[in-house]
Amino acid sequence: MITTTVLVFIFFSLTGMPIAFALGMAGMAGILVDGFPMVQLSGKVVYSIDNFPLMSIPLFILAGELMSRGGVMQRVIDIANAIVGRIRGGLGVATVVAAMGISGISGTAVSDAAALGGSLGPALTKAYGRSYGASLVASASNLGPIIPPSAGMILYAYLAEDVSVGALFVSGVIPGVILGLATILLVLYQAHRRKFPISENPFNWGNLVRAIARGWAVVLMPFIVIGGIVGGAFTATEGAAIAVAYALVLGFATRELKLADIAPALLKAAITTSIVGALIGFASQVTYLFTAEMVGVAIGDWIQGVTASPMVFVFIVMVLLVLVGIPIEANASFIMLVPILAPIATKYGIDPIYFGLLFVFNITLGGITPPVGAQLFVASSIWRVSMGEMMADLMPFIILQYSVMFVLMFFPALITFLPRLLGY
Repeated sequence: MITTTVLVFIFFSLTGMPIAFALGMAGMAGILVDGFPMVQLSGKVVYSIDNFPLMSIPLFILAGELMSRGGVMQRVIDIANAIVGRIRGGLGVATVVAAMGISGISGTAVSDAAALGGSLGPALTKAYGRSYGASLVASASNLGPIIPPSAGMILYAYLAEDVSVGALFVSGVIPGVILGLATILLVLYQAHRRKFPISENPFNWGNLVRAIARGWAVVLMPFIVIGGIVGGAFTATEGAAIAVAYALVLGFATRELKLADIAPALLKAAITTSIVGALIGFASQVTYLFTAEMVGVAIGDWIQGVTASPMVFVFIVMVLLVLVGIPIEANASFIMLVPILAPIATKYGIDPIYFGLLFVFNITLGGITPPVGAQLFVASSIWRVSMGEMMADLMPFIILQYSVMFVLMFFPALITFLPRLLGY
């Protein structure tokens, strides 16, 4: 039955069918072959998405959409430009700094890539060319699911069941800052090596003060939302609802968000949510079949037969996720693999916060690896450049980000220090 499920999934994926529906066809095939009642099909789909914590995902997506359409994201970019000042490659550095700021608002890499590309696309193209601009934005947008809030962390916590959303949110702060700083250093190195132009505006305290005066309320939002979740004042779902309300109030207060913007924002959030919901629903069938056939137990026994070392297990999983992230979309990877691998990690005595953050980090990086990297599709469509044209400029960022991931793997304290400090 498992063989049939896998073969059907591979077949329909190769035909170009969307991953969600390929999973649905694979689950249906497995259920038919195994002789389960077909009522299992609809039951599992509905049960998997009928979950209160998952409500936070569309709400965070909507908050990001409202802020983007209301011009609020531009205020974060203005602060980033004011901080960086006049240096060679300054626009590239400002792009990464802006990505770090926007990451504290949206929680998804795709929305960050769209916001950064829409705001900085023309300037990046003029300064560095289409390919480099697209590659930089696609790479910098990976900070979105790592710096809280993060839709990926919410999904992982829901699927793993042994780690809180707040703990994962806190664990992403130091890794997110490390990844952001490493990306900035790479941009500076490339700027000097390739003689990129010096940014036009010199650093000026007056400009910085004015930019902060215009954007302080935007910067304050992550501290209110994440601080409330971590402090236990409200749940992640309630925090996401507060983020939506905050985005509406801020947008209308600045008179940059119009009533006409609400419907398109709701539609875009609904479309994105429907994609995630379809993936969760249809993938739940496959997960159910894998559980019924005790695939997780078999994999766990096999890995434990190979090694008794927790660190070797983590290394094997990280390599596996790198390979999985190339052909499979991020949400599908979460839904299929977290229920299998998280319990095995627990058997090895691995800190669930450490394992969860590494899992999210690794799957996130798949967004900039062809052929199904979501951020690559966004960037290539904005810049009208093919993925093949981007590869030369993109490869250093891919190598850098995976290198940071393996550094985090070998130094667990970088992940667990803040959560432990806050009592998780």
